[in-house]
Amino acid sequence: MDKPTAAKAPFFALSDHALLALEGRDAIAFAQAQCMSDIASLADGQWQWSGWLSPKGRVQALFALLRVGPETIWLLLPDGDAPALKAAMERFVFRSKVTLRVPDAVSVSGAFAAPVDATGATLASDSNGATELDFGDGTRPRTLRIGAVGDADAPADADALARWRARDLAHGLPRPGPATLDAFTPQQLSLDRLRAYSVRKGCYPGQEIVARTHFLGQAKRGLALFGCEAVPPAGAGVMEDGRAIGTVVAAADAAGEGAPHPALLLAVLPLERADDAPALRTDGAALVPLPLLDGLAR
Repeated sequence: MDKPTAAKAPFFALSDHALLALEGRDAIAFAQAQCMSDIASLADGQWQWSGWLSPKGRVQALFALLRVGPETIWLLLPDGDAPALKAAMERFVFRSKVTLRVPDAVSVSGAFAAPVDATGATLASDSNGATELDFGDGTRPRTLRIGAVGDADAPADADALARWRARDLAHGLPRPGPATLDAFTPQQLSLDRLRAYSVRKGCYPGQEIVARTHFLGQAKRGLALFGCEAVPPAGAGVMEDGRAIGTVVAAADAAGEGAPHPALLLAVLPLERADDAPALRTDGAALVPLPLLDGLAR
């Protein structure tokens, strides 16, 4: 029986996303040596969350890593600066047969609808030849599409873009931009929830710090989700009884998501707090604890 034709999805431009391509005979090996996830575990046509760390184990960039083919890796950066990451990573190419390129004729778009063929960590090509990813969480579908500029009607939609960002935050995907990411380790950003790093695959920048923290059980801080009455700035302090105990990593307007709070935010806080600890505040507003959702791990 033929698969039913999916209804045309209302795609909109994900203008805050950027793409960096790694191409060449050594593209897979180069990505394996530089990125914090285990690229060797991916088959062609699959993707996973990953990132690039400093030697001190601080997150420099966070991205979806797509193994497009045997000699092609795509790094899809939410809020990322692809040219800056290209320049930083090129310093480690040495004799590797790999070229880093920021495609200049590629669009990234999203839709709050199920993908036509992509599912979980498996990529697919749609009828326009664009690459689609399943960004759904098992309950609420989302499709992200990467394609040539002009291959589809993907208008700007500020409200839809804000909804997309809020849903990312609700699932524990930090969206602070590169300046704030650099303050944290993968464990502090709870990136194990997204299976975004490996402690066993071998060497990569920052691996020693990440592995030591993991195996010695030294992670003392992690990510927490809150509702708030207003969107605070990234980097704002989280206050407990007048004392700063954490940092806002990212925040988003959640009105379009139908959430009970006008804004959502992710903050890095101590993992252990007393049940009767004072209520938290940031930027003068009270914070309401919310459970982090699952479903974005790949």
